[in-house]
Amino acid sequence: MPVSRHAMVNWVGDLQSGSGSVSGLTSQAFVQLPFSWSSRTEAANGETSPEELVAAAHASCFAMALAHGLSLNETPPHELQVTATVTFDFVRGNWQIVSNDLIVRGMVPGLDEAGFRHSAEEAKTNCPLSQALKDNVAITVQAILDT
Repeated sequence: MPVSRHAMVNWVGDLQSGSGSVSGLTSQAFVQLPFSWSSRTEAANGETSPEELVAAAHASCFAMALAHGLSLNETPPHELQVTATVTFDFVRGNWQIVSNDLIVRGMVPGLDEAGFRHSAEEAKTNCPLSQALKDNVAITVQAILDT
C-alpha cells in the first residue's frame, strides 16, 4: 500500500536575502527549521539546508536498507552509525548536488570485514533514496566493521 509523507516550506523574500523554514507535517518531528541561501552555500550558522536534509534522509534510508540486508543474511547488526556528506557545487553554470559520501560503522556479530563491505554496497544500491539519486548524484560508501 502506498505511503505518503508531507512537509511544508514557508519562504519570504528573494533568494539572496530571503529565508525560509521547513516543517515535517506528517510526523511533526521537526517544526520551522530555518534555512537560507547563505546556510546553503556558506556557513550554516544554526540553519539547515536542503542538502543537509537530503543527507539525513539518505543516511536513514541506507541504515534501514543495510540492517534489512544483514538480517536477511542472518547476521543482524548490533549497531550501525551512518554519516552522509552531501556536496553542493556550482558546475557548468548551475548549482547541483554532485555527490553523497556515506560512511557506515557497524557492530555486526558473525560477519567479517569483506562481508560487511559487500552488504554495504548492496544497501547502497537497493536503498530507495539511492535509487532516487541514481544517475544524478555520485554515491560512495565506506564500510568500517567494529569488533
